[in-house]
Amino acid sequence: MTSQDATLFEDTFTIDTINAEKYDRVSRLTMVSEDASTAMSLDVNTELYPCLRGEKLQILLATSLSLDGSKDEKGWRDVAKVGSDSEPTLADMYDYVCHGKLYKFEEAEDNNLKAFVSFGGLLMCLEGGYKKLTPLRVEYLYLLIKK
Repeated sequence: MTSQDATLFEDTFTIDTINAEKYDRVSRLTMVSEDASTAMSLDVNTELYPCLRGEKLQILLATSLSLDGSKDEKGWRDVAKVGSDSEPTLADMYDYVCHGKLYKFEEAEDNNLKAFVSFGGLLMCLEGGYKKLTPLRVEYLYLLIKK
């Protein structure tokens, strides 16, 4: 699968709420990890990737789409293109892939940490214990989701 160097965070979340009131094609999902140690709010283009309350989503944050974990040599758009001569990537194993930047950390209640990521204006807030979020840093990353 991927090398540990490329994987920053991986967990399975259950969708608690879906708020579709603000935008036509985007909904804000609020989710909790299976062990209840991590919470996430995430904007998803639900026209492209429909979601239902109670569904489980496998979430992966990674620095590269390369299966061996090496840095992407091409731009992320080139790496993600599917073609007859393209090598398989992590994106092939997931249903929904975004590229964005982790831009801010904030201390939260109960000695937790919040990480904020923007995927071209679609936002994510990941909150959990320091130990679980330690691999994250301010950098570009990929969000990969599958049901």
